[in-house]
This record gives sequence, C-alpha cells and structure tokens, in this order.
Amino acid sequence: MKQTTAILFFLSACMLFSSCQQKQQYYTLTGQLHTPYVVKYEYKRPLTNEINAEFQHFYHLFNAFDSTSVISRINRNEDLSVKDTLFARLFNTAKHVSEQTDGAYDITSAPIINLWGFGFSKKDSVTPGHIDSVKAFVGYQKIHLVDGEIKKDDPRLQLNASSLADGTVCDMIARMLEEKGIQNFMIDFGGEVVAKGVNPKGECWRIGITKPIDDASGATQDIQEIVTLCGRHALATSGNYRNFYIKDGKKYAHTVDPREGCPVQRDVLGATVIAPKGMVADAYATACMVLGSEGARKLKELAPEIEYYLICSDSTSTNYRIEYSEGFGKYLPATSNMSHGTIQ
Repeated sequence: MKQTTAILFFLSACMLFSSCQQKQQYYTLTGQLHTPYVVKYEYKRPLTNEINAEFQHFYHLFNAFDSTSVISRINRNEDLSVKDTLFARLFNTAKHVSEQTDGAYDITSAPIINLWGFGFSKKDSVTPGHIDSVKAFVGYQKIHLVDGEIKKDDPRLQLNASSLADGTVCDMIARMLEEKGIQNFMIDFGGEVVAKGVNPKGECWRIGITKPIDDASGATQDIQEIVTLCGRHALATSGNYRNFYIKDGKKYAHTVDPREGCPVQRDVLGATVIAPKGMVADAYATACMVLGSEGARKLKELAPEIEYYLICSDSTSTNYRIEYSEGFGKYLPATSNMSHGTIQ
C-alpha cells in the first residue's frame, strides 16, 4: 500500500511539474535591424532563435543591399529562378496591386526614386531626358514570373521589395507562430503590424497612428488615432510625415509617381491600410500615397478586402483632414480623440 501511495505521489508530482513547465506566458522580443521591431506572443517558452531565423531568411530573400540575396542575384541576371514560394507570393502580390493601380504602385520603380535622390536631394539636376531614359527600364508590365523563373523584357529591370517588405516579414513571423499553435501575438516591424487574439490584458491589440507633424527628427510621436485589432489582421502605414512641404498655403507629401517618373502633388500625407496579410496591407498603403484620396476610394472598389484611413492635406489651409473607408470605422474606439499613446 505504501509503495502504491509513493508511486501515485511520484506521478502526481511529475504531472504537476510538467504542468508548471507548460504554463503559457507573454514574451516580448525587441530589436533594431533596418528598422525597430517588437514581437509579443503568448507561449510556453521564448522563441528568440526561431524569430531570428525568420529575419535571416527574410534578408536572404529580399535585401537588395546584400549581394548574395535572391533579389540581388535576380537584379544582376545571375540567377532568375524563383525556388522560394514566399518570394513568388510577394512578386505576384506586387504585380496584382500594380495592375489594380495602373502602375501607381510598381515594384520596379527603384531607379526613378534613386534618380531623385533621398529626400529629393538631386531634384535640381534631374531633366526630362533623365526621366525618359530611366523609364525605359521601369514598369511592372515588363517583368514576369513564368514557370518559376523571372522573365525580363529588358535586362536592366530591377526589383525592389522595400515597399512591401516590412509587411512581409510580419507575415513570416506570424506564420511561424501560428504553426506552433500560438493564438495571441503582435508583430510590429517598422510600423507594419500583424496581430492576432488579445494582448496581455486580455484586450484587443491597440495600435497608434501618428500625426503628420513638421519634425524632421521624428522625435515627436503624437498619436492621431488608436486602432483596435481583434481577431487576425494586418495593418500597414505609409507616409511622409517628416518629409512634406507647403506650397500655396497647402501641405503636400513628397511622393513619386512611377508612371510619370517624377514627384506629384497628392493630398494624402499618410495612409493606413488594414488587410488579411501584411504584404498586401503594405503594398496598398504605398499605392494610396501615390493615388491620393480620390484614387484610394476607387481602389477600395477594386479591392474590397482592404480598409483604409487617410490623413490628408486640407484644401484651404496647412492643416489636415481625416478620411477613412466605411469598414475602417469598426476598428476605431468610440472615444478616439487621443493626443498620445503607445502600442500595447
């Protein structure tokens, strides 16, 4: 009897120890790569190594500054085969958004952006002839993915995934977490977010949209709006909050339209898009910047799966106005007039 009791006690102790070992808790991983990131998730152990492996895979695929990356080898025409299904999904997403926007969004537009320089530093030296020469090897219609291989109409065409890359890495980490059965997480990579479930307080995740304030340093991070994400959603924000100018008493964002090959005056200073996937939200947010508010409304008709929130320049002053799609309203709290806030 004593032996039986001892065995039962031992088994109970083992079960209790195992239960303690499996207890779920929230972990937070923060860092800085080409942009700051925060990953919060509820799990039984830290996943630092697994998350870092996703970052490494991401850079191996899409880092245009790494000569050994997949995208760099494609740009040099050294290896045009696309063996990674994630790369194919990114390419096909970019092509789809390009078609819907008639080229206002274009994954091959890097040469035009480089022509004008960072912050339009080279604008005084750019001529119509320069623009025409660069546009000759820019255009989503001139590059294709056929049977797992990139085909270029002009070998000078190059891909740049920066316009949807941050949303893509959020998707990658989210997929890894979901494969482990994780139901509650939030990934923020440079302001692009994929969230699921609830935060450590048991509430919907709360994401801040910053105000477009004249502050080139970026030190001022006043919050224009708080977005609440319940369920499983991706959110991306594109904007020139720290890089706009005033002309004739009106604010304009520094935005290059790939179709025209030059900066354009649009009324959108910042665009936030909610979509099922991070790469999709990222691409559409970039497109809204080029299209302006009127174009964004038309784009919503073509892409009903997205919702948008726009901070636009006011037509009569240097102030700004807010415009958002009808469906975006459900992500806004009833009392949302907040001046400060943080991601939770």
